[in-house]
Amino acid sequence: MLPKLISIGNFFLPTYGTLVAIGFLLGLFVTLRLAKRAGLPREPITNLVIYCALAGLIGAKLFMILFDFGEYWSGNRKLFSLDTLQAAGVYQGGFLLALVVAVLYVRKQHLPGWETCDVFTPGLALGQAVGRLGCFSAGCCWGIPTHVPWAVTFRNPQANDLTGVPLGIPLHPTQLYEAFADALIFVALYYRIGKPHTSGTMLGWYLSLYSVARFAIEFFRNHEQGLHFGLSYTQWISLATLVAGVALLILRRSEFTHPHGSVSVATSPRT
Repeated sequence: MLPKLISIGNFFLPTYGTLVAIGFLLGLFVTLRLAKRAGLPREPITNLVIYCALAGLIGAKLFMILFDFGEYWSGNRKLFSLDTLQAAGVYQGGFLLALVVAVLYVRKQHLPGWETCDVFTPGLALGQAVGRLGCFSAGCCWGIPTHVPWAVTFRNPQANDLTGVPLGIPLHPTQLYEAFADALIFVALYYRIGKPHTSGTMLGWYLSLYSVARFAIEFFRNHEQGLHFGLSYTQWISLATLVAGVALLILRRSEFTHPHGSVSVATSPRT
């Protein structure tokens, strides 16, 4: 595909990084728009988005190193290298660390926790959708060989050099599968958050929908770490986040029907 958007001598602007940045800005725009609707302060929400983005990058790299620990320990991969810096990392690791940072920041700033989580989820899904297009451009996170009519074949040597994607072999476009799934999740969440809902359920729906989508897509994706008890590391994490998402939906909806009525039902005025 096109791993290098602009190349001048030894300098190049990676397509992946550019699309991730665009996804971040689009996600920030949506989050601030929803925060304004919900009456949340703009500056703390903006700061929270930035902190979560940084935590997400760090967490994704840490989980990537953890998953490939044997490669780094044996010296097959260098920990402090350009390849490690450019690698996309493990999304779930980034999400988990970003969630921890978000909880700590929300408590420090005395923001309403569930409402803050809700306004973040649609923008998060949108940013993911655009970011996966970056994965497709770079060639990372590629799928297993296939002969389906929509298979993609990478032929750019630069993609192989940067990510190791095999050239000349038809592969499942798993990056596009996830980009499409994330886009659908964004549309569903953005529509749903505009309706009356119990605060916290948007996060529950995001965790549930994304976990199901990621679990299914992993069956068509190449796994450098291999399978463990028949599933990839990412699928096991997806099962855990699915349980968390479903539990959150049940708990928040049960609170809505609590006999004392102590529940916050978030409504978002249309603009």
